[in-house]
Amino acid sequence: MSDQPSFAFDEVSASFADAPAAKPRAAGSSRGAEAHRHAHRQRLRQRFRDGGADAVPDYELLEMVLYRAIRRGDTKPLAKALLGKFGDLNHVLAAPSARLKEVEGVGDQIVFELKLMEAVGHRMARARVLKKPILSSWDALLEYCQSAMAHRDIEQFRVLYLDRKNVLIADEAQAEGTVDHVPVYPREIVKRALELNASALILVHNHPSGDPTPSRSDIDMTFQIQKAADLLGIVLHDHLVIGKAREVSFRSEGYL
Repeated sequence: MSDQPSFAFDEVSASFADAPAAKPRAAGSSRGAEAHRHAHRQRLRQRFRDGGADAVPDYELLEMVLYRAIRRGDTKPLAKALLGKFGDLNHVLAAPSARLKEVEGVGDQIVFELKLMEAVGHRMARARVLKKPILSSWDALLEYCQSAMAHRDIEQFRVLYLDRKNVLIADEAQAEGTVDHVPVYPREIVKRALELNASALILVHNHPSGDPTPSRSDIDMTFQIQKAADLLGIVLHDHLVIGKAREVSFRSEGYL
């Protein structure tokens, strides 16, 4: 999947070939640089082994992630370029593929490795809440929602379906929209709750602007879903709006 360029040095000019001193110097310089990079990688790995993630800053963690895509060479400049463009490690991993490729040196293989790491992080956060009582695992739920949705460039609407003991039995993305709107259909949400034999719901959607303050349409839509759910005895526990750095709970803010 890599789009890293490959070079063939089959055609060498006669003048270059006649310069015997140049070739050994270039080879020696290349070997020395590669040895230096290899030693740097080994030092980073050892530091991580000894001290864990807290022992290395974000750019060095990202350097090590990039090792899989860039087998040889210095990954530090690319790691710093990615962090410079997107701000932090979370934003790098969550960035859309097209935007990642705007950074010079990022190709398909690097995008693959970053998206793979993002998926692993989401699965780990999700595992902390799935099949567990949500109301007693609220902090883990918020962490999962932040991980999965805070850095998206477009709005996504998710529904968490709970059983009678408030155990999370399903987490489903209902729709994706634009940077400031996502279509939501209350009838479909309630229908799906009946299919899953769910007794309660938690609604979650993100605001790509970063500000989680609910809009008028957010509030109206929530009331429509609550009304449809009430008719069938399904409880709407909360609606969470996820921003870049914080979230807003409809329940805590008095909307529900």
